[in-house]
Amino acid sequence: MSETERQPLEGVTIGVFLAQEGSEEVEFTEPKEAVTDAGATVDVLGSETSEGETVNNDLEWSDSYEIERTFDEVSADEYDALIVPGGTVGADTLRTNENAVDLVRTHLSDGKPIGVICHGPWVLVEADVVDGRTLTSYHSLQTDIRNAGGEWVDEEVVVDDGLITSRNPDDLEAFCETIVEEFASASE
Repeated sequence: MSETERQPLEGVTIGVFLAQEGSEEVEFTEPKEAVTDAGATVDVLGSETSEGETVNNDLEWSDSYEIERTFDEVSADEYDALIVPGGTVGADTLRTNENAVDLVRTHLSDGKPIGVICHGPWVLVEADVVDGRTLTSYHSLQTDIRNAGGEWVDEEVVVDDGLITSRNPDDLEAFCETIVEEFASASE
């Protein structure tokens, strides 16, 4: 790439959610790396500034990552896009955090894109932003999504008016490509 070529997410600021415990490691690290490599500025957001301990396959503890800012100290207008990883425990913890849920709700109501994978759509259900939307998730969430008024489909990536969803870690390559594309087009 020449010096004059612009990276697709240059000048874009993205907040990536991380639970204190239980976010699925690859669903946190791979999307974060994809948007960083595309030129975005990234903040890791959580309920408190500390280390967030990730898991592999929901059951095995993995690595820890720094949480740089808290949900209660940020606002939706600071971010051009958000990413919410899965992990059963991590997503369940995130959906119980009122400030995280409010951030998602406000962000989507402002027309800004959000990438959400696996169990992450629990946060969308809690934010009451699923009604009338088509999305995907880990298969066990399909009843939750339907009960919240959404249409659940079994596809690797679904884009619905700025909401990008994927099913599980097997879909990460397509998810990462799609969030970079969608975040770039939304920031133009």
